[in-house]
Amino acid sequence: MAAMNGRKAAECDAVAVDPLERARRMLDTGEPGLSELSAAVGLSVSHLQRSFRRRFGLSPADYLAQRKLGSLRASLREGRDVSAALYDAGYGSPSRVYETGAARLGMTPARYRAGGDGEDVRWSLVDTVLGQALVATTQRGICMVELGEDAAALEAKLHAEFPRARLQRVDAGRDEFLAPRVRAVADALAGHEAQVPLALLGTAFQKRVWDALMKIPRGQTRSYAELAASLGAPRAARAVASACAHNRVAVVVPCHRVIRGDGSLGGYRWGLDMKRGLLERESAA
Repeated sequence: MAAMNGRKAAECDAVAVDPLERARRMLDTGEPGLSELSAAVGLSVSHLQRSFRRRFGLSPADYLAQRKLGSLRASLREGRDVSAALYDAGYGSPSRVYETGAARLGMTPARYRAGGDGEDVRWSLVDTVLGQALVATTQRGICMVELGEDAAALEAKLHAEFPRARLQRVDAGRDEFLAPRVRAVADALAGHEAQVPLALLGTAFQKRVWDALMKIPRGQTRSYAELAASLGAPRAARAVASACAHNRVAVVVPCHRVIRGDGSLGGYRWGLDMKRGLLERESAA
């Protein structure tokens, strides 16, 4: 017990002397403005902004937005009333979450609570150089690319991702909306240049990581630490790895181009054999 109390005391002391950790704790428990944070932790506004982003990968405002959005998601998943969930998460009015939160959820809070109920998702299976690929799209763009050999397993993953959306399987060659998107994905998986409209649903930091991934030239790799540093957040390597793990769009968002600092492959949602093969093909090309 004494040892435990000692550790807690040490943690409190660390927070007391670390202004960035103090700022983070304040954002976790309230909604302080930037000027209030700056005065409380003894850093200028500009220094606080730069240092907080470098440490945590987000500005204080984005960190607060993510914390509120996380609370909203949890409440909605628990089946709470939408209005109560909005106010409990800290949104001052319903209009605020529809202006900001709906965009990050990818749909309105009511639809998110209902597992995507009301969303139209069209999908098709296509044979590619990497095997079968399931391509799913909303009106905003491609929302999912899954790879695998078992068509039933691919469809099951789609249903798990969008349990209550209106899922419509179509013949990609006969659907004017889906056909060009499926062809673009197949071209991208074959290693050709292709413009693929995407509907990437994630947090602000995840989207920054995914955007950075798409800027890595074909045939090159980056370590998790290098990618974090390129985002101005050198201590966020683990958060970068988490964003890669949550990427739903195989190859088009090339998380296979991120490896460990020692040169080993690290993880990959679609299997290390697939990752190794992709890197070898791109390197040879």
